[in-house]
Amino acid sequence: MFIWLASYPKSGNTLVRSLLAAYFFTKDGRCNFEIIKNILQFPEVKLFINQGVNYKNEMEMIKNYIKVQESINKKKSVQFLKTHSYLFNIENHPFTNLDNSLGVIYIVRDPRNVLISAANHNQTSNEKTLEHLVTGHVMGKNDGNGTLVYTGNWASNYESWKSFKSVGKYLLIKYEDLIYDKENTFLKILNFIHKLSKNNFELDKKKFKNVIDTTDFGNMQRMEKDTDFHESMINKKTGKKVKFFYLGPKNDWKNLLDENIQKKIETAFKKEMTELGYL
Repeated sequence: MFIWLASYPKSGNTLVRSLLAAYFFTKDGRCNFEIIKNILQFPEVKLFINQGVNYKNEMEMIKNYIKVQESINKKKSVQFLKTHSYLFNIENHPFTNLDNSLGVIYIVRDPRNVLISAANHNQTSNEKTLEHLVTGHVMGKNDGNGTLVYTGNWASNYESWKSFKSVGKYLLIKYEDLIYDKENTFLKILNFIHKLSKNNFELDKKKFKNVIDTTDFGNMQRMEKDTDFHESMINKKTGKKVKFFYLGPKNDWKNLLDENIQKKIETAFKKEMTELGYL
């Protein structure tokens, strides 16, 4: 069975994957970009090709989401799957089900800071990014190299994954806690994972410390500068790599975001932002 690592794009999913990959897929807990690849993304083309699904037909892919997940679940160990999809049901074809899903770790971030980060990553204007954030967005291309990802808007993405909460298989993690209280937040994540998998949890303190140290934002920026990070984007105009690890703790909407855009976000997501303590 697998545990979903779900989030709206640019909300901290990569940081959570880095923490988990360093803890579970290394001997010493030291993070590097290669180990992050141990955590697959869903949907991902190669998973459908492996099952003989016509990946050029988007509806065929959606119809086979569960079949592909069942094939992944043939492994006995607990696995992780990253997604930016909202928990949809298209023409009675669900994104996932409880037979395949052990639970979800949902990562959420203040949407005002999400917008700043997403605009930089996608090289789009704040106005265009606001449109995606508020009205919903379909990411990617169904071109044989990638797939379409139905993110929904920021609120629908967040709300949809709450369905796991009613069966006790939901953990909400705020990006801000990952930045300012990372040790306690990661410990909460590890406890949740071991609770779901029904394993006795004994913390490897040395490995845990190395995980925390090597996933420091400054260190992640240095690694991106010195090595190839497969999730970095290329600026189409300059041909230069766009920083994936952009501002981190320095991403502050109060200083970086136009007041008119701030108000539009706060109006659109008043209910969810109030619930999460962002308003």
